[in-house]
Amino acid sequence: MRMWRYAAPLMALALVTAACGSDDDTASEDTATEEETTEDDGAEDDSSGEEGGGEALSGSIAIDGSSTVGPLTDAIAEEYNAVQPDVIVNLSISGSGGGFERFCGVGDTQISNASRPIKDEEAELCAENGIEFTEVRVGTDALTMVTSPGAEFPACLTTEEVVALWGPDGATTWDQVNPDFPAEPVTIFAPGADSGTYDFFNETVLEPSEIEEPRQDFNASEDDNIIAQGVAGTPNSFGYFGFAYYTNNTDTVQAIAFDAGEGCVEPSAETAQDDSYKLARPLFIYLKNESLSDPAVADFATFYLDTVNDVIEGVGYIPASDAELEEARSAVDAAIAGS
Repeated sequence: MRMWRYAAPLMALALVTAACGSDDDTASEDTATEEETTEDDGAEDDSSGEEGGGEALSGSIAIDGSSTVGPLTDAIAEEYNAVQPDVIVNLSISGSGGGFERFCGVGDTQISNASRPIKDEEAELCAENGIEFTEVRVGTDALTMVTSPGAEFPACLTTEEVVALWGPDGATTWDQVNPDFPAEPVTIFAPGADSGTYDFFNETVLEPSEIEEPRQDFNASEDDNIIAQGVAGTPNSFGYFGFAYYTNNTDTVQAIAFDAGEGCVEPSAETAQDDSYKLARPLFIYLKNESLSDPAVADFATFYLDTVNDVIEGVGYIPASDAELEEARSAVDAAIAGS
């Protein structure tokens, strides 16, 4: 599990003003008028809180869940720290499933990151514990399959080849995936069972073939950085994770195109947006409604939606549409009003 903690040091800002005098009565009057205007402007712009004069807040927010959404929430928390330095954002990574266990079961987080929609059994656990929540779409990911740097295969995998590789009777050498591939051993690094990425990959690739469970002999981790390191250090290996982890590791891993039946398509923002890449998926945060009565949590949730499209492409994901963001804002506003 990873944790980020944001705590800005206390800062003292001293404003020193100097006025220049003049023997000219008119110049003195102009100076006085200018000083009065500056004082009035300062009264209207209280920069001690949010950008634009919001109230300075304090407190802490606990967030857990998806390793895919984690870097996005991390980037937004950094932006938020600049305008609300006394609000501490504690961000942990335990996978979408692990995050929902805390959010719905233990109940000690206010926000849960998720790379898939909440499952029925998780929503039922929330209901059993009296936890009402709001689902918020924050962007799109292009789940990316990768292999080691410099590998000449596989440049592209079909659905059938991925099933041969990832299914319960998974191949141990690459020629078992495709006879045109060499008889090299294959080592797999992939998300663990608590990961939303793991769930999505199984649902998209295996379930259409009526396969419920993947192979179990792989190197599992909820930390996508560890998956990237494993693939990078193991020749002819295979792994998968969110697109942001690929874009941040293009010098150490290489992407594998996916052929879902209409030819090989590379993962990218463009192919995810035009729906030609069939491993694209929505990204979410889940807000605990009762926690929105805390001004810091409500403010952070609003800030998240106001900021997400400014940072999401830099993180490596695809922005939500204006209509999706507007729908999310309406849902969050309603949840705040009802908290």
